[in-house]
Amino acid sequence: MAATLAAATGCSGGDGGGGREATAATSPGTAPSGLGAFYGQKLDWKSCGGGFQCATAQVPLDYAKPSGEKVGISMIRLPAQDKSARIGSLFTNPGGPGGSGVDFVRQAASSFGADLRKRFDIVGFDPRGVGASDPVRCNTGPQLDGFFAADSSPDDKQETDAFAGLSKQFANNCKGKASAELPYVGTKDAAHDMDILRAAVGDSKFTYYGASYGTYLGAIYAEEFPKNVRALVLDGAVDPKESAIGTLVEQSKGFETAFRAFAEDCVKSAGCPLGTSTSEAEKNLTAFMAKTDKTPLANTRDSRKVTESLAVMGIATALYLKDYWPLLRQALSQAMQQGNGTLLLALADQMVERKPNGTYSNQTDANMAVNCIDKPNPPTLAAYGQAADQAKKAAPHFGPFVVWGGLPCIYWPVQPKQQPQAVHAKGAPPIVVIGTLRDPATPYKWAQSLAKQLDSGVLLSLDGDGHTAYLQGNACITKATDTYLLTTEPPKNGKLCR
Repeated sequence: MAATLAAATGCSGGDGGGGREATAATSPGTAPSGLGAFYGQKLDWKSCGGGFQCATAQVPLDYAKPSGEKVGISMIRLPAQDKSARIGSLFTNPGGPGGSGVDFVRQAASSFGADLRKRFDIVGFDPRGVGASDPVRCNTGPQLDGFFAADSSPDDKQETDAFAGLSKQFANNCKGKASAELPYVGTKDAAHDMDILRAAVGDSKFTYYGASYGTYLGAIYAEEFPKNVRALVLDGAVDPKESAIGTLVEQSKGFETAFRAFAEDCVKSAGCPLGTSTSEAEKNLTAFMAKTDKTPLANTRDSRKVTESLAVMGIATALYLKDYWPLLRQALSQAMQQGNGTLLLALADQMVERKPNGTYSNQTDANMAVNCIDKPNPPTLAAYGQAADQAKKAAPHFGPFVVWGGLPCIYWPVQPKQQPQAVHAKGAPPIVVIGTLRDPATPYKWAQSLAKQLDSGVLLSLDGDGHTAYLQGNACITKATDTYLLTTEPPKNGKLCR
C-alpha cells in the first residue's frame, strides 16, 4: 500500500518572481568526480503562484555516466519570510515512494511553525521518476482500476493465478513503457540527487524533514553524505535493515494495531457498526470482509464495484489519520448496514491518487518501481504465498492484502543491486527519529530500530495514533522538532510526548 496521502495539486511555471540564483555550496573543485557541472549549476527560480517559486535542477540519469542522459528534478520553495535571519533551506519529502514533494509543499508549507517559516525556505522536490521529474508511467487508468479491484487475498490456486497474471502484466507494462528509467529510480540515486539539490540552492549543509518513506531516503542520504548533514528529522521511520517481505509483514501488523485502536474508540459509543466490544469488532470485520469477497458492495459514484480489496484499502486509508476515524465509522456503517461502499471507495481512491475522471497520478507506478529495485523480493509465487500466510497469522485483516500487493516485483525487469542493511551514518551530527506508538504504516519498532542503528540517532516518540507525528498538531512534538531544526540541539534521547 502507498505510504502517502499527498494532495494532487501541481506546480506550473510562471512569469517574474524569484529570478536567478548563482550560488552553489559545493564548488566544481570539491564536487564528486565528474559532477562539478551539476553541483555548480544555477537554478532559475520563477514565481508559480501563491508566493511559491519553482525551478528545475539537472542530475545525471546514471551516476556512473554523468556525461550521459540527464533527468530534470522539479522543485518548489516558499522563501523564508525574514531574509536577514535566514538559515537556509529546509528540504522535505512526504513519503511513498511516489509521493510528490512539490504537491506536499504546496499543501503543507503553511503548516510549518512560524519560526521555521521565517528562517528557512521550505523546499520540496519530486524525486526522479515521480510527479514532474521524468515520471515513470506504465499503466492506464482502467488497468490500475483492474489491479486494485482484483482479489489480492487469494483463497485458492485459481485466484492466486489470476492475481499473478495481473501482477505480471503490471511489470510488463513498465518494461514496455519505462525500461530505460527503471534501473535508476532507486533510493540511493535519489539520495545523491538531494546532495546536488543542496549545493544548487547554496547550502553548505543539508537540513531535512522526511516522513514515512522519506525517512529511508533521508537515512540513505546520511549514510552517503554524513559530513554534509546539518539536521535531519525522520518521522514515521522505515527500517533500512528490514527485508522487502519483512517490511510488508510488519506494516500489516501496524495496520492491525491501528484498527484495534480505532475499534476500541468506536465501540465506546452507541451505534458503532462494529459492535460493542473490541473482540466483537474484529469478528464482525472478518465477517464483513468474507461477505464482500463473495459479493462486492454497490457504489453510487461510478460503475465500479467495491471489492474486498478496495474495501480494505479504504479502511487502511482512514487509519492513517485519527481525524479520519469519524469518516471511517460512517463508511463502515454504510457498507456493513446498507451494502453501500461509496465512502470506502472514495477513501481507497485517495490512497492511490485516483481522480474522478478515472486517471491516476503516477504514484502507484513510481511506488512499485522504487520498491522493486530497492530490496530483493521473494523469487517465486510460492514464496510470496508463504509470506502472505505468515502475514495473515500476524495480521488477519490486513496481512495478505499488504504482502500480495507487492507481487509485481517478482516479475520486475530490473533486479535490485543491494541488500537490506543497517544504516550508521558515521560522523553525522545528531539525527532525530520520530515514532508514533500506534502508527499503521510504519510501526513504532522501526523508529526504535533506526534510532539505534544511526551512530548519532535520537529517538523522539509520540503516544498517539495515525501515521507520522510532526505537523499533526501535538505541541510537544512540534516544539522539540522545531527547536532541533532551528538550533541543531536535539531533544533528549527517548523523550516521549503524549
